[in-house]
Amino acid sequence: MKNRLSATLTLVLLSTLNPQLSTVFAQGSLTPPGAPAPTMKSLDQIEARTPISSLPYTISTPGSYYLTSSFNVNSGSAITITASQVTLDLNGFTLSSTEATPTGAGILLAGGNSDITIRNGHITGGVTYSGGNYTGSGFAAGIYYSGSTPFNVRVSGVSVSGCLTYGIFLFLGNATIVESCPVFNSGGYGIYASTVSRSTASQCGIAAIVADIASDCYGLSTGSGYGLFAITANNCRGQSSGGNGLYAYNADNCYGQTAGGIPALEANTANNSQGYNTGSGDGVSAVAANNCSGNSATGGGLSANNAENCSGQSGGGGNGLFAVTANNCQGQSLGSGTGLYAVQTATGCYGYSASGSGIDADLVNNCNGQSGGGGIGLLAGQLATGCNGSSATGGGLSVNNAENCNGQSGGGGTGLTAIQTANGCYGYSASGFGLAANLVNNCVGQSGGGGYGIYADQIATSSSGTSYSGTGLYAKYIVTACGGFSTTGTGLQAADATSSGGIPNYSVTYKYSMP
Repeated sequence: MKNRLSATLTLVLLSTLNPQLSTVFAQGSLTPPGAPAPTMKSLDQIEARTPISSLPYTISTPGSYYLTSSFNVNSGSAITITASQVTLDLNGFTLSSTEATPTGAGILLAGGNSDITIRNGHITGGVTYSGGNYTGSGFAAGIYYSGSTPFNVRVSGVSVSGCLTYGIFLFLGNATIVESCPVFNSGGYGIYASTVSRSTASQCGIAAIVADIASDCYGLSTGSGYGLFAITANNCRGQSSGGNGLYAYNADNCYGQTAGGIPALEANTANNSQGYNTGSGDGVSAVAANNCSGNSATGGGLSANNAENCSGQSGGGGNGLFAVTANNCQGQSLGSGTGLYAVQTATGCYGYSASGSGIDADLVNNCNGQSGGGGIGLLAGQLATGCNGSSATGGGLSVNNAENCNGQSGGGGTGLTAIQTANGCYGYSASGFGLAANLVNNCVGQSGGGGYGIYADQIATSSSGTSYSGTGLYAKYIVTACGGFSTTGTGLQAADATSSGGIPNYSVTYKYSMP
C-alpha cells in the first residue's frame, strides 16, 4: 500500500513538470479509420498500354502496345506501324503467316518512323532451305520497312525464322539497334542494322549479318554473300559458302570461313583473328594483321601489307604467308608455294615449303627457312643477317649479301650462296658446293661429296673449306689466312695465296708466307 502510493505521487509530480506525460497512458479507439489506401501504382499508371487482340493491326498513334496471344495471318503484314514513339511488346507470343506467296512482313515500319522499340517475341514463317533454294509460305520479311528509312529503332529479344527475303532489315547509319536476336532460314538478308550485338543469323541466302558495328555475333550465308559484314566487328564469326566469311574494316577477335575463291576473313585491320578457306582463296587478307592466323586449302594462308606475330598455311600451291613486311611470323606451304614471302622485310620469321622456297624476302633478319624438296630454304634479294636456310635437295640459303648465316643442302644444291659477300657464314652440301660467294670472309664451307667446300669467285679471307672428294677451298684470285682440306681431292686452289694452306695439297700460282 505504501509502495503504490509512492508510485502514484511520483507520476503526479512528473506530469506537473511535463504536461505531455499526462497523456501517455490515455486509452484511444482501436478501430481502424478505414481500409488502407493503395501504395503501388498500376501498370497503366506506369506505362499506359494498349492490347493487340486481333490481326492484322495498324499502330497509328504513339504509345505502348502489347500482344495478348499468338496470332496467324494468311496474307499481308501482321502489324503495321505508321506512328513514331511506339513501343511494341510481343509479350513472348508469336506472329506467324501461312500466305502461299509471301508478300507481307511480321512487323512493317511505314513512313520513316522514329523512336521505335520492338521486343520479346517470335516471328515465324514456313520458308525452308533445300537444294540451294528458299521456298515456302509465310512472311516475306520478319521486321522490315517501306518508304523512308527508319531511325532510332531498337529490336531486342525477337526471334525470326522462315522468311523469304529478309529477317530483320532496318538499314545502316540511322541509329538502328538489333540485340539478342536469332534469325534462321532467311532467303535474302538475315540481319541488316546499324548496330548488331549478341545476335545470330544462320542459313541466309545473301548476307547473314550486315552492320556498321557488330559484336558477339555469328552469321552464316549459304550463297556467295557475306557471312558477316561490318565496319567494326568484335568477337564475331562469319561463314559463307562462296563469299567472304567475315569482311570488316576493323576486325578484332574474329573468325571467317568460306569455300570460295576470295578471302575467308578480309579486313583493313585484323587483330587476334583467324580465317579458314576450304577453297582457293586466302585464309586471311588484311592491310595490317596482328596476332592472326590464316589457312587455305590451295590458296594463300595469310596475306597482309604488314604482318605482326602472324601465321599462315597453304595446303596447296599458295604462299603460307605473304606480306610486304613480316615480323615474328610463320608461314607454311604444303605444296609448291613459298612458306613465307615478304616483299620487303622479314624479321624473326620462319617459313617452310614442301617443295618451294621456305622464305623469300628482300631483307631478312634472324629468320629460318626450310624446303622439304628442291626449293631454296631461304632466299633473300639483298641482305640476310643471322639467318638459317636448309633444303632437302635444293639450295639451303641464297642471298645477295649474307652476314652470320647458315645454309644447308641435303642433296646436290649449294649450302649457302651469296652473290656478292658472305661474312661469318657456314655452308654445307651433301654433294654440291658447301658455300659459294664472290667475296668470302671468316666463313666455313663443307661438301660431303665432290663439290667445293668453299667457292670464292674473287677473294677468300680467314676461311676454311672441306670437301670429301672435290676441292676444299677455291678462290679465283686471292686467298688470305685460309685453309682447305679434301680427302681425295685438292685442299686449296687459288691464283694468289698468303698465309694459307691445303691438305693434302694445294694449287697456287703465287704464294706468300707459305711453304
